[in-house]
Amino acid sequence: MTPADDALARKRYFAINLMRMIGVAFLMAGFILVAGRWELIGPPTDRYLGIALVLIGAFDFAVFPMLLARRWRSPKEL
Repeated sequence: MTPADDALARKRYFAINLMRMIGVAFLMAGFILVAGRWELIGPPTDRYLGIALVLIGAFDFAVFPMLLARRWRSPKEL
């Protein structure tokens, strides 16, 4: 592996983990909004915003890193 390949792999690794951390942050903020412990706009709107954040956070945590890994997978050598 060349130094350039190593640097690219390191950047991709950090990008995937950053997506997971952002997903966890969205999940936590969403659950707090749904529970009513944090007020941003108002009672009914906060719940809908929290549900949206939970869904986005779940996608960012579970699905998006897999999509990035599949896109960045090394080609198979024959």
